[in-house]
Amino acid sequence: MDKSRCKQQLAFSLLLGLWLPHCLTQTTPSNTATSKPTTTPTPSPSPRPERLKVRLSGYPRKHNEGRIELFYKGEWGTICDDDFTIANAHVLCHHLGFVSATGWTHSAKYGKGQGKIWLDNVQCHGGEKSIEFCKSRGWGNSDCTHDEDAGVVCKDERIPGFVDSNVIDAQVDENKVEEVRLRPVVGVAKKKLPITEGVVEVKYKDGWAQICDVGWTAKNTRVVCGMLGFPHERKVNKNFYRRLKKRAAEKVSRPKVNVSAGGRQTPKAKAINKSKQSSPGKRLYLERQKNNFHLHSVACTGTEVHLAACPLEFNKPNATSSCAGGMPAVISCMPGPLFMQNSGLKKKLKISSNVRLKGGAKVGEGRVEVLKDNVWGTVCDDRWNLLSASVVCRELGFGSAKEALTGARMGQGMGPIYMNEVKCLGQERSIWDCPVKNITSENCQHSEDAAVRCNVPYMGLETSIRIVGGRSSYEGRVEVQVGSKWGTVCSTGWTTKEAMVVCRQLGLGYSMHAITETWYWDSSNVTDMVMSGVKCMGNEMALSQCQYHKTVSCQRAAAKFAAGVICSETASDLVLNASLVEQTVYIEDRPLHMLYCAAEEDCLSKSAAKANWPYGHRRLLRFSSQIHNIGRADFKPKAGRHSWVWHACHGHYHSMDIFTHYDLLNANGTKVAEGHKASFCLEDTDCQEGISKRYECANFGDQGITVGCWDLYRHDIDCQWIDITDIKPGNYIMQVVINPNYEVAESDFTNNAMKCNCKYDGHRIWFHNCHIGDALSEEAERRFEKYPGQLNNKIS
Repeated sequence: MDKSRCKQQLAFSLLLGLWLPHCLTQTTPSNTATSKPTTTPTPSPSPRPERLKVRLSGYPRKHNEGRIELFYKGEWGTICDDDFTIANAHVLCHHLGFVSATGWTHSAKYGKGQGKIWLDNVQCHGGEKSIEFCKSRGWGNSDCTHDEDAGVVCKDERIPGFVDSNVIDAQVDENKVEEVRLRPVVGVAKKKLPITEGVVEVKYKDGWAQICDVGWTAKNTRVVCGMLGFPHERKVNKNFYRRLKKRAAEKVSRPKVNVSAGGRQTPKAKAINKSKQSSPGKRLYLERQKNNFHLHSVACTGTEVHLAACPLEFNKPNATSSCAGGMPAVISCMPGPLFMQNSGLKKKLKISSNVRLKGGAKVGEGRVEVLKDNVWGTVCDDRWNLLSASVVCRELGFGSAKEALTGARMGQGMGPIYMNEVKCLGQERSIWDCPVKNITSENCQHSEDAAVRCNVPYMGLETSIRIVGGRSSYEGRVEVQVGSKWGTVCSTGWTTKEAMVVCRQLGLGYSMHAITETWYWDSSNVTDMVMSGVKCMGNEMALSQCQYHKTVSCQRAAAKFAAGVICSETASDLVLNASLVEQTVYIEDRPLHMLYCAAEEDCLSKSAAKANWPYGHRRLLRFSSQIHNIGRADFKPKAGRHSWVWHACHGHYHSMDIFTHYDLLNANGTKVAEGHKASFCLEDTDCQEGISKRYECANFGDQGITVGCWDLYRHDIDCQWIDITDIKPGNYIMQVVINPNYEVAESDFTNNAMKCNCKYDGHRIWFHNCHIGDALSEEAERRFEKYPGQLNNKIS
């Protein structure tokens, strides 16, 4: 409100002797000619039973900022910026899973919303659990326009264990149908997971209800299967279920079993009882035959991501027949290869080879990457929605999409961006079949990489493992169930790869630390050791899928040496800038008298020890390394600063013993020269726009690499080389491996290696085709490497 108008109104109010109440109730005037009566802010109506939905929208924005939108009475709407404060922003950011707010915006900075303006004159204290507990005019009572839509900027730090809410919502009314399950009819099927066939049931009141199968179509089945994590539907043998229904009706109408005078059953009775005992599956079905139909008509198109999004017709309370002539809807789903028990069928069901997910903490989630001309790239999030996300999920062997994520929520990619404004209809076999817009450098950056969370089948993997004794549910000693017995795991050989599997199996994200001594955790309930010799590739879904001893054998079997983990929802992800290596490579003949410090740090080849110091020189292959953290958490050394080592030569502390390997390999994969960074000073050299540096080595400062920042080691600093003094002219492979011993957890280890073709003529050197380990297709990689190379750093 402008000051002159405020003075006029205040003077007018003073004349009436009403200035105090008027100022207390003053709100921003509307843009219309006639002003609306003002109301005193009152607490919002009592909260509804379900949790209020909040999301961030608008453009352009980052994932932790945007226009605030609320889902109320089946409709998304906005909040007016009148009386908006940082306290309001704190409440909203906390609701979205961020630790706090750093600011808020007014006047529709992120664009004008649509629909209702749900709240106006909101006044929070800052500690409320939800915006609905704050004072306001009440739901839908506003004198604002969408030019006044409020926004928030949240601190980019997630509340530990919080399930993400900043998603593109299905925008369906789930008050009618929320949970859907598949109940197996045959008893044997219930023991096998995942459950792929059975009666469709919906959560209704305090129990479960069935759907009438009259008019049921394959499109309905496709939607339900997608919700349950299955990519395809199968035909179901309805005759089998009809026969069971008929037999159930016959048994209900049978007379009571005759018993002889002496209490013995007649032969006829014995036969009936015998048939009951021999049909446990059928008996299970008959015992639950009482159907409670909640729906008698479903008309899905097949592209919906939730049954609630389909046209539904509910049974009327006074209806005489809930499903005349029909039976409960029964469906059968086809699981993806990852969840299929039959190994023979797995080979037939091949998932897409030109689409993949990267950077996800759990199975079925990640950044969407697509393959074009043998190079992997990303998808821009403009117009990214659940229809397009579902196409990706299904072609990768999962169900429909649970969430379509924007703003590089699963980390940023490094390669090209191939697709923009993807507009799938939902029935396509691949995202490559969907209409897309051509990409230009102005359209998208990797900060807009699209991601998905797919529905996956319930496998019950978390029921056979638990972590106990820790300070939170994200850490503790690993206890597993072997047969009917629970016990601990031997920590001998326990590494990040095994710990990664445990965290994934429990749905807790990534392993930050693989603990080999757990004496400092509560041991009051320590059990016997039941597993040893565990060795995982790192991509297994459960610890039981890894190799382990058939008979427990552990050198350190005491309880304090049980294996443990510390899990986290997020992790770092380091990637080397391959093109910079290719651009900066050169050869230098450096005098020995200038290499004393480098020799002390073991940065020269072994033959240097036999040289005639300080005379002579070493031939060095030099290049720059720019190491980016494209993950979702800062990369920090595992060792605390108390164990860092001071190196006087270079004047800084080394926080990691081995951070990077620099190797030169010949055609058959044999290492012919090496020059590794024995230890490292980790710091932020530079960052993306809008991101601040956090780590600096100077003056015993904190070490690490912030998300969105990079650590640059210029070609002209000590040890940034490979000593090639003893190398003959020829063709070689140059290889750099970051974090080679998995000392620090990362969301993706497949991109830690970088390789280049190298040609050396004895005087000059050329690099070409430099790329990170997972940037090319398998076919291109086979053409590149005619040797096995180092492929043992793959985890996810």
